Amino acid sequence: MPADLVLLSARLLDPGTGGFLPHTALAAERGRISFLGDDRDARALAGPGTTVVDLRGAVVTAGFTDGHLHPVSGAERTMGVDLSACRDLDALRTALAAAVRALRPGAWLRGWGLDPNAFGPAPVGNAALGPVLDGVPALIDLFDAHSALASEQALELAGVDGPRTFEQGSEIVCDADGRPTGLLLEDAACALVEAVAPRPTEAGTRARTAEVLAAMAASGLTGGHAMDANGDSLAVYAALEAEDALPLRLRIAPWCRPEADDAEVADLVRLQGTGGAQWRVAGVKLFMDGTIDNGTAWLEAPDCHGESGHAYWPDPQRYTQVISALHRAGVPTATHAIGDAAVRHVLDSVEKAQAETGRADGPGAVRHRVEHIETVPDDTVRRFAPLGVAASMQPTHCCEYTRADHTDNWSRRLGEERAGRAFRCRDLWDAGARVVLGSDWPIAPYPPLQVMAGARHRRPADLSLPPHGPGQALTPLRALRGMTVNAAWAAGEENHAGRLAVGHRADLTVLADDPLRVPDTELAGLPVVLTVLAGRVTHRAAWL
Repeated sequence: MPADLVLLSARLLDPGTGGFLPHTALAAERGRISFLGDDRDARALAGPGTTVVDLRGAVVTAGFTDGHLHPVSGAERTMGVDLSACRDLDALRTALAAAVRALRPGAWLRGWGLDPNAFGPAPVGNAALGPVLDGVPALIDLFDAHSALASEQALELAGVDGPRTFEQGSEIVCDADGRPTGLLLEDAACALVEAVAPRPTEAGTRARTAEVLAAMAASGLTGGHAMDANGDSLAVYAALEAEDALPLRLRIAPWCRPEADDAEVADLVRLQGTGGAQWRVAGVKLFMDGTIDNGTAWLEAPDCHGESGHAYWPDPQRYTQVISALHRAGVPTATHAIGDAAVRHVLDSVEKAQAETGRADGPGAVRHRVEHIETVPDDTVRRFAPLGVAASMQPTHCCEYTRADHTDNWSRRLGEERAGRAFRCRDLWDAGARVVLGSDWPIAPYPPLQVMAGARHRRPADLSLPPHGPGQALTPLRALRGMTVNAAWAAGEENHAGRLAVGHRADLTVLADDPLRVPDTELAGLPVVLTVLAGRVTHRAAWL
């Protein structure tokens, strides 16, 4: 049978070793790599329907997989005004004023990507934006997507006029007189205003998601670990695949919230393995804490504001029970844990689950993960490898939202000691942990080369600041492995994904040059020549 795809005149880069294979051609059939060899033999595999591409010396490697992203919810969140470039209140007010002028009378303003550092040392609140948002219903997501800022009009429409008690770690921030400041912390609080704000139509969400996924493919992504399945997102994936508009292979982990009872946990178990050809439910996402910037992380000792002293789960032992139940059912988990106490509790819970049921290695093993791991001490770093827990890291969070001089909100809250152990990618790797890299889009930009560049140079994308914790930078090969080999391992797919080998998936990223030789500060600009999913081209440079 003729091949579906033949790539010629290629340099084939093995992300496992960092060396080039002794071949110049690759062929794919039925979604798998079927041949590695020379151009002449590869040409003989082509038939009338084969896609044949002469790469002219471009570099082929295993397809890049983002270890943590939110395609559908991110598509919805980013339909509003992008505020990520606002570095101070003047810039924020200017951007919001322009957005208000473009609104229809009575329409809501939605925004996203707001960095709390724009407020300087002052607390985040709508009073600073009052003149701009006067009479305008507005809901603005802060960059971490764990908090939002609502205008006075939005609070009034939602009936939010004071503090409330929630079943999970959420808060309506109020002033000394009990009046809401507009800052809403965590999901339950944000949902009060979300409930009265207009939502995009199904068609609008589907179209925006398709647009985002196409752009992700153009950036070199062939896959992603999607950390939510909220609302109608699974239906969106099914519809896009039916329309041949799903250019990424997606592994989806629906959320388990603290209020979930045993029946709901059982429902999550039953959902496992459902999906389509290029998307499936595989795992469960949980939250052990919130964020340091909001004061909702779980730290061993409170932050410098006296906050971040509690878990997101009101009863952390219930979390431990849920982990054990999922582990017994063979379901891998991914837990958001940013603070040192949160990470420690996740590892304790996994260790307890493994002690109860035993731990198996190799494909098919229940591989648990911790997401984010922003500040942890040495003894916690050393626990990942013995437990076989993957460390899912987002280096661009460190690059874009923290500063080497510790003048940013994140660092000020933590204090010097804890801020000095920020995003310990290298220490975790050196300790034997499997470090998986991702963007957490829409929290940070998704282009994988930018993520790998951040892991290598620890500086913002515009290179305007010195590196934060350069001793935690990854080598070029480790950064590449973090989005290929290690991503496959975390998914239990190392025997058929993440490498260039016959029988492995034909998920491929083709670059204009060797990413291991391109300087760290130039990596993000390296052209993506071709992206291939299951032997099908999803992006092709105009000149090729």
